[in-house]
Amino acid sequence: MSQRNTAVTNQLTPATTAPPDDCPLPEVLNLIGGKWSAQVLVELGKGPRRFTQLERAITGISRRMLTVSLRDLERNGLITRTVHPDSPPRVEYATTPLIEDIREPLEALTDWARLAAPAITAARRAYDGSADSHL
Repeated sequence: MSQRNTAVTNQLTPATTAPPDDCPLPEVLNLIGGKWSAQVLVELGKGPRRFTQLERAITGISRRMLTVSLRDLERNGLITRTVHPDSPPRVEYATTPLIEDIREPLEALTDWARLAAPAITAARRAYDGSADSHL
């Protein structure tokens, strides 16, 4: 560790540092920022959806990963699963009020990702093409 980093570390007091358990940010970001979770939440932001509707709308997701994502989101209170007693039974997923405050930023991030994808791809190619100069 450099001297500068040591000095910064030594300036922290127990009152200004919190144990990792007191900061839910990494855990919450993992909930909504997972590879499939964000896409599921954005799609459900358009209204309640059935499993097959989600499967068709989210390119590249497998049935297993969709199931895992839905269960995780439901477990954490971000979506609900409603079974309608039709014949055959119909299951719908919807977001809960807990997700309302993050819906707009999540949609904005998704839009940005779509717009930035070509530039990110170009930057990766340029970097990888000059990788020898980074060694």
